[in-house]
Amino acid sequence: MEYEDKAGRPSKPPSPKQNVRKNLDFEPLSTTALILEDRPANLPAKPAEEAQKHRQQYEEMVVQAKKRELKEAQRRRKQLEERCRVEESIGNAVLTWNNEILPNWETMWCSKKVRDLWWQGIPPSVRGKVWSLAIGNELNITHELFDICLARAKERWRSLSIGGSEVDYEDAGSSAADREASLELIKLDISRTFPNLCIFQQGGPYHDMLHSVLGAYTCYRPDVGYVQGMSFIAAVLILNLDTADAFIAFSNLLNKPCQMAFFRVDHSLMLTYFAAFEVFFEESLPKLFAHFKKNNLTPDIYLIDWIFTLYSKSLPLDLACRIWDVFCRDGEEFLFRTALGVLKLFEDILTKMDFIHMAQFLTRLPEDLPAEELFASIATIQMQSRNKKWAQVLTTLQKDSRETEKGSPSLRH
Repeated sequence: MEYEDKAGRPSKPPSPKQNVRKNLDFEPLSTTALILEDRPANLPAKPAEEAQKHRQQYEEMVVQAKKRELKEAQRRRKQLEERCRVEESIGNAVLTWNNEILPNWETMWCSKKVRDLWWQGIPPSVRGKVWSLAIGNELNITHELFDICLARAKERWRSLSIGGSEVDYEDAGSSAADREASLELIKLDISRTFPNLCIFQQGGPYHDMLHSVLGAYTCYRPDVGYVQGMSFIAAVLILNLDTADAFIAFSNLLNKPCQMAFFRVDHSLMLTYFAAFEVFFEESLPKLFAHFKKNNLTPDIYLIDWIFTLYSKSLPLDLACRIWDVFCRDGEEFLFRTALGVLKLFEDILTKMDFIHMAQFLTRLPEDLPAEELFASIATIQMQSRNKKWAQVLTTLQKDSRETEKGSPSLRH
């Protein structure tokens, strides 16, 4: 018998394989489903036992697949519920901050309710405003002063770009070489500030803002100039405030005793801060403290980077901002309390390491460090040693340090 196609031309008869396919109610969707198919007509049929075994295998696979799908659906639902819960919580917090706290800042900021809310993290939409109020403006910097400093910085950049070397009257405290070095360092440091975000580098949307804040600061404080690490602090502020307000917060923040000690590289005062930290370190984590001492791991090795950048270079940005939240509430003490929280969180790992591995670990903390785990660890740290708080311990050590300096013959002569 001849077969004809639609045009009436002779065609080949369908193969047995095609016939088998036609008789199937479905096309196998995967190789897994092939085990349910009968063998082609030109091969011996499956024994009943084998066919039964294949059916059982297939059914087991289907059950496992359904379990996986159910588990994945539950995970997605849980994620969605958590996201909705977080968004609702943030929404409620924004209303509380905007309607209750900010309009009554002076009377409410130190209340228990606000302090508790603060610990949970300030919502991003009000974070800049809260930081500005908490940092304050003791220096009485105005937007006009920022404009003046920025204009001077731009004039200096223009002068350097055409090879000028005149000394401006406001820069009597710094040499032309220092100013040029500062501007070159700013340029270099900006390119290394949050490189993964790609927003502060040349051509990025925040490059000019960061350049402006740092340049204006070198004109405002020529005695301090630009110090490596400042770019990270300015960048975090720029992400939360407009340029002029970021400059005001930046200048006031760097004027705090701890930041000024570090950025002016006051070795004596820096050592006093490290000594105060070690008092609380030994009190809170005696086993790890002894391990660090045994391995000669001193606080400067890991603390300098953490303090200089206020953790913004060492921790994920979202987590660093939460550290900043409470730092704005509690002041410098919280920077050192956070350090102890980090050490406590990783105590078991660190006690098994030698000097090199501890130093490497602490200068490059895990990128996936969970915020809630770190804050839970920080919460257990009590900044109290023999009934003395941080400020008291620091003051005592500063006094001892001054007396030692006065009594030292080498310093007297």
